[in-house]
Amino acid sequence: MSETYDAIVIGAGVIGAAIGLELARSGRRVLNVDRLPAAGYGSTGNSCAIIRVHYSTLDGTALAYDSYFDWKDWADYLGAPDERGLAEFRDCGCLVMKTAQNGRLTRIVDTVSRLNIPFEEWDAQRIREALPIYDLKRYWPARRMDDPAFATPAGGEIDGGVFFPTAGYVNDPQLASHNLQRAAEAAGGRFLFNRTVVAIPVANGRVQGVELDDGTRIAAPVVVNVAGPHSGKVNALVGAERDMTIASRPIRQEVVHVDAPDGFDVARSGLVVSDSDIACYVRPETGNHILVGSEDPDCDPREVVDPDGFDRSLSEQAVTQAYRFAQRVPSLKVAHRPKGVVDLYDVSDDWIPIYDRSCIDGFFMAIGTSGNQFKNAPGAGRLMARLIDHVENGGDHDAQAMPFRLKHVEHTVDSATFSRRRAINPESSFSVLG
Repeated sequence: MSETYDAIVIGAGVIGAAIGLELARSGRRVLNVDRLPAAGYGSTGNSCAIIRVHYSTLDGTALAYDSYFDWKDWADYLGAPDERGLAEFRDCGCLVMKTAQNGRLTRIVDTVSRLNIPFEEWDAQRIREALPIYDLKRYWPARRMDDPAFATPAGGEIDGGVFFPTAGYVNDPQLASHNLQRAAEAAGGRFLFNRTVVAIPVANGRVQGVELDDGTRIAAPVVVNVAGPHSGKVNALVGAERDMTIASRPIRQEVVHVDAPDGFDVARSGLVVSDSDIACYVRPETGNHILVGSEDPDCDPREVVDPDGFDRSLSEQAVTQAYRFAQRVPSLKVAHRPKGVVDLYDVSDDWIPIYDRSCIDGFFMAIGTSGNQFKNAPGAGRLMARLIDHVENGGDHDAQAMPFRLKHVEHTVDSATFSRRRAINPESSFSVLG
């Protein structure tokens, strides 16, 4: 082995970089290795980077709220400068429409109330005051554009929603990853780019480090898989999937970029909105634009692809998303060939991430995160650093899951929520909402 570290993190997206930072802060000599040329150049860079606090589970909600405070005080959390400047958290708030599909948010409101997360109940009039461009007709079920009933109102109107003020978005997710890299380097961490892990040697049941595509071998007793859409391929290098009851897979996703209607100032009035009636989520974008993503209704395809070769061109899915949003905003102008991005989600079977050890000693996983975990990067970094310390110091995490006390919120996470050996969680939305 040509070099030796205490831990190697495979991946330098927002979560991989956050884990590298927290491991470096814990005193470990840590190296992040990424196949791309810079931190956050993979699926992180094309993330909508929404910061929100509502999730299907109590522990997922608590982790998101804990991380919110780090995004809110980003410079303090990082504790180190970046020559490129710092990413900005724009706390415009998030409105979630009350629908039959989300149980009119009864369970969500109960969960956030248990954690003292602030929220406001908005009726239809209040929604129209905040978003005068909105038409609140109901359209469920979501349809594709080739359905003859597409854009046909279902009768009645959306009559309310819940507004979360502790929400918004990060203006530059790639820059946020670079910020984390600089903070990790200030704490003693190192980053290696343009290198792919091709082998992970194992001896006597424990990882020995990694081998790279240029033949370099790097020794470490701990290896952390944070490879995003490539995480399944990395797991296969060591046979980590042998005892997993939850798997993850790369799913192709499209986000469409539309111009705001004439006269609507996105910077002043735009919100993050989750609208399960039209099966879309939206967020403001610079230049008076709006990003529109799918909330994964049954009619939308879930295309599992090879992360090393997939179609990055927009399809009719992007056009469908734009026109679904136009149901809510009739004044929206939709281009015949809209702009947008195509990238991958690393999705677990129940759309809840896996933050866990593996059946191979020293091999850990932070996977199944794409689509809904960008916002949780600071908390996930702390969770994984604490878990690695716990297991490496003899803790039997499989027999008794490690309790994890949050930094900013009075709550102890049951880390079994994120176990690789859990049963599929029936409380999940089974969508990007997590």
